[in-house]
Amino acid sequence: MNKIILIGNLTRDPEALTTSGGVNFTRFSIAVNRPFTNSNGDRVADYFDVICWRQLADRCAKYLNKGNKVGITGSVQRRQYEDKDGIRRTTFDVVADEVEFLTPKTGSYDRSGSSGGSYSPEEPDPISGMQPVDGDELPF
Repeated sequence: MNKIILIGNLTRDPEALTTSGGVNFTRFSIAVNRPFTNSNGDRVADYFDVICWRQLADRCAKYLNKGNKVGITGSVQRRQYEDKDGIRRTTFDVVADEVEFLTPKTGSYDRSGSSGGSYSPEEPDPISGMQPVDGDELPF
């Protein structure tokens, strides 16, 4: 089984590209914090290169920016290539099946400069309709 689940922050803006066959894809990288600090007290992070295809690639390119927090599920893919010096290199990419945007809407996903709700304007804000609950009325 080849399955990976990550939550992290984009280290750079996504790069939208198209294959020679006309298929859209987007590349970005994320930093995932480890649950501990090193001996100097510094937070330790791992960095992952992520690739998305087709409609998911379009959404990520449009709505994500450097610093946004995302949750990703997908698989790990090994690639081999020759660098400009003719040395054979191996790299691993996360091929995303799903990308969940975890930065609040107020953080603005839209690169056009518009604020907040451009990601899904047809969805109502779930918090605005909430009412406070009196704890004495709960059955547990």
